Order: sequence, then C-alpha cells, then structure tokens
Amino acid sequence: MADRDDKVALNVEGAFFVDTNCIDCDLCRQTAPNHFERNEEDGYSYVYKQPELEEEIVLCREAMEECPVEAIGDDG
Repeated sequence: MADRDDKVALNVEGAFFVDTNCIDCDLCRQTAPNHFERNEEDGYSYVYKQPELEEEIVLCREAMEECPVEAIGDDG
C-alpha cells in the first residue's frame, strides 16, 4: 500500500498520489496517460492531473490496483 507520508513532491494536490517506491515501470502512464507523467531526471512517475470524470477515476484506480510495487495511493 502506498504511503501518503512518502509521496513524491511532483504530485498535484488531490486524492491520487505516487510514493517513492515507484520503479518507473510505465504501467500507470500506459493505463491512465492523462493523469500520470514521468520525471525524466529521476525516473519515477507522479500524478500531474487528478481525475475528475468517473471514467478517469476508473483508469487511475486500475493503475493503482495493477502497480507492481503498490506505489500509487488514493486518499479519496
């Protein structure tokens, strides 16, 4: 389970976040590309746009559930 106290700094405010356990596997960016982006310099993903529509929330939850290291969390 993702640790809200260990969020990466680039996450935008909101329910979904990525913590420092991210291994840059690209799954979240492929699943919900409108919401996750890659920090090229340090090699990890972060939430750059929170989902608003139900379809977007479903995609972000799917990314969270499929994350191999459980680095995606939902405070919502």
